[in-house]
Amino acid sequence: MAKRADASAGTPATVALSRAGIAFTALGYDHDPRAAAYGLEAAEKLGLDPDRVFKTLLASVDGALAVGIVPVAMQLDLKALAAALGGKRAEMADPAVAERKTGYVVGGISPIGQKTALPTVLDESAILHETIYVSGGRRGLDLELAPDDLLAVTAGRYAPIARTR
Repeated sequence: MAKRADASAGTPATVALSRAGIAFTALGYDHDPRAAAYGLEAAEKLGLDPDRVFKTLLASVDGALAVGIVPVAMQLDLKALAAALGGKRAEMADPAVAERKTGYVVGGISPIGQKTALPTVLDESAILHETIYVSGGRRGLDLELAPDDLLAVTAGRYAPIARTR
């Protein structure tokens, strides 16, 4: 049986934040492999407001991969993501490609510390919160940090890219 990793265990995301001198808090929880929605599971298990917990999604915008970060209770608006990046068309990336390009597994993809730096867009609703939560680089680990710090470490930008389900 695999030993559950400690919340403080280093991932490429926590290493990147530490190297950049960015303050963050790592929160671990027991991930249920049967969970249908990883982000909502994180919000529920950590007792957090789902509006402050964001999921990291990879999309192909005009054939190039990009990262969209939206609240877990919402969906990524692909047209809005394409527009935010100056593109015309976007579609969700193949999960295997997402894992290969980021170095993370689906359900644990962090926007921080990815193997390949990709254009990153954070939904503008993040501005409403002093801190937000994103995946820490594995299932069962979330990181709390300021939205501006997330954009600084990912060279990202804000845009209205979320829509209700």
